[in-house]
Amino acid sequence: MEMLPPDQEPLPIRGAGSTKGILTKVDGYVTWLTRVLFWIAGAGLVGMLLLIVADVIGIKILSRPVPGGIEIVSFLAVIAIAFAVGYTQVMRGHVAVDFIVDRFPRRVKLIIDMLMVLFGVCLFATLSYYSFKYAGKLRTTGEVSMTQKIPFYPFVYAMAGCFVVTLLVMIMDLAKSIAKAAQQWTR
Repeated sequence: MEMLPPDQEPLPIRGAGSTKGILTKVDGYVTWLTRVLFWIAGAGLVGMLLLIVADVIGIKILSRPVPGGIEIVSFLAVIAIAFAVGYTQVMRGHVAVDFIVDRFPRRVKLIIDMLMVLFGVCLFATLSYYSFKYAGKLRTTGEVSMTQKIPFYPFVYAMAGCFVVTLLVMIMDLAKSIAKAAQQWTR
């Protein structure tokens, strides 16, 4: 997938109504940012793979594991997971159990969609706030990993930043859901 600046690429179709102007432009920038974070998540995943392979080879052939390999894999897992959450939301890739909601009338579905996105906004706002707060506490206390003495707080700050980006995606989804519902009720 080629990463172009938001003003040079078409916006993905995300299932919400057609909105114009600043909403579309902001959505383009947020989508572009989630793609950048997604590529970083992929790099974290590849780093995990390479480190595990090196560790296995080191143990089996050289009789020496990679020092701090388990810690580093854990930090790379944080990167691989947290940095992919926003893009997964953009692509509507999260698990949704909607076999009951599919039987409701269209207007009821729109209301339920708005409520679910609103709950997501509240969740990611809370996650962002407390993650930043926890990262500050880790920075103040100087908490580090056991063997390699890697500080925890940069990874928690990065995770909190990813939650903020996901929050922006959710806010954009909420605005689109509201616009779609308004359009449905004016018919």
